[in-house]
Amino acid sequence: MDAGFNAILEAVRAAPPPAFSGGGKWEAMHGSMAGYYEIRLTGPGRRHYRLFCILENGTSDDLAARGFDAPQIVVVNGMVKPNATLFTDREYARHVRALGDDYRSRLPRPVAR
Repeated sequence: MDAGFNAILEAVRAAPPPAFSGGGKWEAMHGSMAGYYEIRLTGPGRRHYRLFCILENGTSDDLAARGFDAPQIVVVNGMVKPNATLFTDREYARHVRALGDDYRSRLPRPVAR
């Protein structure tokens, strides 16, 4: 799974949206998850593995205020679900949006290297 996620992240980095279409593996989210992107992979037993990301882009001044010198892809969290099930809004709120809100509240942005 790691290699698959890394390959998609690298493809998005090389040709960021909207140039990168995603082929069903990189999708913009909607509704309460607007502003997030989802990387979708299916693993053994048809389990669905997801990474939830934020794109950090903007003007040079915007990026500098956040502590960046170039646009970034931020991986907020990952989740796994069985085939033919959905994550609830409560799961998204707790495991993705809360972390994303905390991340966005900080200047400069925290990064792991």
